[in-house]
Amino acid sequence: MKKLIIIFLTLFWSNISLANNLKVVDGDTIILNGEKIRFLGIDTPELKQTCLNNNDVVYCGKTAKILLVNKIGNETPKCITEGKDQYNRTLAECFVNGESLSKYLVRSGYAFAYRKYSSKFIEDEDFAKSNKNGMWAMKFKYPWDFRKGL
Repeated sequence: MKKLIIIFLTLFWSNISLANNLKVVDGDTIILNGEKIRFLGIDTPELKQTCLNNNDVVYCGKTAKILLVNKIGNETPKCITEGKDQYNRTLAECFVNGESLSKYLVRSGYAFAYRKYSSKFIEDEDFAKSNKNGMWAMKFKYPWDFRKGL
């Protein structure tokens, strides 16, 4: 049990190293071969963001990161880049074994379709919401609303 807790805390408080040249920064940002990549068209909760499941606090931002880490596993994502954002991060959609990581996160309920920038993942968000997946089963703030309070 103690070993599990140490692993769990390590995953939450650091950038996760997976494949040789890959780090997961948070639920929608990775560093691949030294290039910071922000997943285009989605927004995940901030690492410090929490949700309420009944009266229990859930670290939904950290959960999104762990979900991404587990999905990537030992694979190296293949990314289709679509430009840069205002912070000079590469905007891309990334895939593991042909599956979109963005779509996976949104359908799991730990990412939202970022309608301000794209309509691509709205159907996936509707799926997660109707099935009460992830954050949709909890009380939460949208990440863009949470950031306003920082």
